[in-house]
Parts: sequence; structure tokens; C-alpha cells
Amino acid sequence: MSSRRPCWSFSTNRERRIEPQRLGRAILVLLAALLPVPHDAYAQAPAKIAKVGVLRHQHADDPSHNLLRQAFRETGYVEGQNIRTEWRYAEGRTERLAALAAELVSLKPDAIVTFGGPVIRAARRATSTIPLIAMADDLVREGHIVSFARPGSNITGVSIFGPELDVKRLELLKQVVPQAARVAVLADPDVTDAAHIKQLRSAAQSLAVQLNIFEVRREEELPRVFERAHDWRAQAVNVLASVNLNTFRRTIIDLAAKARLPAVYQWDQSARDGGLIGYGPTLLGLYRVAFIQLGKVLNGADPATLPAVQPTEFKIVVNMRTARALQLTIPSSIIARADEIIE
Repeated sequence: MSSRRPCWSFSTNRERRIEPQRLGRAILVLLAALLPVPHDAYAQAPAKIAKVGVLRHQHADDPSHNLLRQAFRETGYVEGQNIRTEWRYAEGRTERLAALAAELVSLKPDAIVTFGGPVIRAARRATSTIPLIAMADDLVREGHIVSFARPGSNITGVSIFGPELDVKRLELLKQVVPQAARVAVLADPDVTDAAHIKQLRSAAQSLAVQLNIFEVRREEELPRVFERAHDWRAQAVNVLASVNLNTFRRTIIDLAAKARLPAVYQWDQSARDGGLIGYGPTLLGLYRVAFIQLGKVLNGADPATLPAVQPTEFKIVVNMRTARALQLTIPSSIIARADEIIE
């Protein structure tokens, strides 16, 4: 049975009939003229074609690049219409960042977007004048800005609060693998300091968990790290927040599977790539926020006084295929809290 919508018409003194579609468009135009426009609605994309550099530690074919492009589009940027981008990738090699940052600076962009501590440090060394939109674990703690309210330099952006979330991930891992008393921690020494490890050890003590910290700077170090974790009789793995470790996540996921070690990761994407659990803010959401910040800077905001922001949305993604391969039963409490279940 189909239903038809009534065809409404309106009359004037001259009995002129107005089609409902045309009337609807007229009303929308009138409302658009009368209603105030939120600042963020026009602060996202520049009024002219802006030149923006994007510096990343990842490989050019990393799946997160598609999310980055999606966030670009969703926040109002159209390549060739209001923005022209120069992309540079370190391909997982931290030593390449300095040269790539210098190369971007030489192009005299209106702003540079950076992700992760090592990338931000390379960009900071290359310029103190070009605005930098940075995404890091903690912009203040890492010394990139003076305060969240007033960054104080050419840098503003997004803080993820990775150390605090690393503790939450350890707690989540213990709930999923309650028998795990020995947890191997993969840490990037370029971003993980002593205070971060102290905070993690304090949480581990309250969970009756012993930690062993394995430092990783390069992808080729990972097979040996997992051998050492096996020799130590690790029962699970906590992969700490790090742009490096996220770049290496496919290798980590493969090695964890071969070693039959349940592991928890920083991003939801890691669970979709085959990791057991990803917990944290969503990459797409963070990218959107970063590009809103970028738009404000391109429209004249001073990064020194533009407050840095932080995520408000966090997701748990559980890969049930990986759980079954590890013969793990995910607690119903975790299933109920999960935002996404991968079957």
C-alpha cells in the first residue's frame, strides 16, 4: 500500500498558486538570512586558497590517511578551491622528519599540520613563525605549548592525554584477561617519559599486575622485542600511545597473533586491523577537531592565543575474531560497553 503526500497550494489576492517545493526553498533562504551563523561554521575553511603542509610519520598508504582525507572534506576543505596541500611522509623513519619539515617550511605555507611528538619537534625546529596545528598526547606536558588556554607560541591544536588513557587501557586489558599477571608494555622512548611509566606502574600495582617495559623506536626491533617478552613469560601486551607504534601496528598485531598474546591498542583502527581491543578517541573525530583549529588559524586567529582542545568522545572496539583465535571469552560487561564489535 502506498501513500501519497497532499499537494498543498497557497493563494494570494491574485489567486497565484505557489508550488510547495519553491515555497520550501524560499523559506529556507529567508531563515538562512535571519538566523545567526555559529562561528565554527565558517571558521573551518579559509575564504581564499590557502597553502597547507601536512607532515606525518606514517607511510603514505597507511589506512589512517583515508580518514585524514575524509576529515578534510567534512570540515569544508576542497583541494584546488579553498586549499592546496603539500603532503610529506617519513615512512616510519624518525630521522627523515627534520629534512621533510625543512622542505615544507621552504614552501612558505600558511600553516603546517603535524601529528605526534617527534613530528611536532621536527616542525618546531624548522620554524618559529609559521603556525603549527599539532596533535599530541599532551601538548603542555611535552613542552609544545605553555597552557591550553593560551598556547603562547606558533603552536596550537589537540591534546589526546595519552598517558591517562594508557592506564585506562591497562585496566581494560585486565578485565578482558583477568588471569594476566605479567604484561609486556611496548613504549616509544621518544614520547614516553619516566612520569608516564611511574603512573602506569602505580596502576599496575593496584591491579596486581607486573609490568616489563620494552622500548621500541624502529619497526625492525619488534621481532626481538616479542622474543624477549616470550622469554619473560608475558601473558598480555599494552601498546602505549605513540605515533611510531601506531605506524608499526600491523607488524605488532601480526607478532602478537603469532605469540598468542592478547593486546590493547590506542586507536579503534587497530582493532579493525586485527588487534584484540582498541580504546581511545576516534582518529576521524580528532582529525576533524584539528582541521577546525586549522580553519580558525587560516582565517586570522593567532595560535598563541587560540586555546588548544581535547577529545570528548572515546570508543571501545572489540575484535571477536581475534578473541576466538586466542580462545578468549570477552566479559559481557565489556561487550555492553563496546561501541563496535567486529565479528
